[in-house]
Amino acid sequence: MHTLLDLRGSIPRFVLITPGRVSDVSVLDHLALEPGSFYVMDRGYIHFARLYRFVLAAAFFVVRARVNMQYRRRYSHPVDKSSGLRCDQTIILTGQDSSREYPVPARQIRYFDAEHNHRLNFLTNNFALPALTIAHLYKSRWNIELFFKWVKQHLRVKQFYGTSANAVKTQLWVALIVYLLVAILKKRLGLKASLYKILQILSVTAFERMPILQALESADSMILPECPANQLSLFD
Repeated sequence: MHTLLDLRGSIPRFVLITPGRVSDVSVLDHLALEPGSFYVMDRGYIHFARLYRFVLAAAFFVVRARVNMQYRRRYSHPVDKSSGLRCDQTIILTGQDSSREYPVPARQIRYFDAEHNHRLNFLTNNFALPALTIAHLYKSRWNIELFFKWVKQHLRVKQFYGTSANAVKTQLWVALIVYLLVAILKKRLGLKASLYKILQILSVTAFERMPILQALESADSMILPECPANQLSLFD
């Protein structure tokens, strides 16, 4: 399952369910790029002909650069190294294929993550935002990992009930629909409870005849186990 997550609300904007043999980078062919939007991706999505589509569509990408990327530095811009930045460069790709597929300048930003002792190299086509903002944008990509973790843990997709393509797709779509309904409910009613707590309250009141707001208004005071048992004990 390939998902584009809107970081403004952690809501999926694009979902494509494919067989496992489909490469990640080919998913970019299915995206309807929005001018002015930022698309944050890991290095598995580097394909310079496809990245050039972002330039033509007036959209922006932020992606981890590969170690063996061939390029020539055109300009170096000053950076504050105390912020973790190591360089901010305007570059030209010089690889035999990359120079043809991506014929315009790109921006390379190197950043040192002291918290995790990682050196990160970013590539983007945006030259207006501060270099540190670009680095922080990539950090927000972790939200997509948290989204999948949340879905797997709380919406019962750790294992599939069927093995056919239709069964797998049905289970995934149902899980996403539940996630979206709970997220919309939380926003519309202004609830402070977490999505997990709301989901748990709905699960234990599914057969109660009461207004949904009445069931959820005491959500903040309800204490529910993080890992509820699947079966009640007969001997308590």
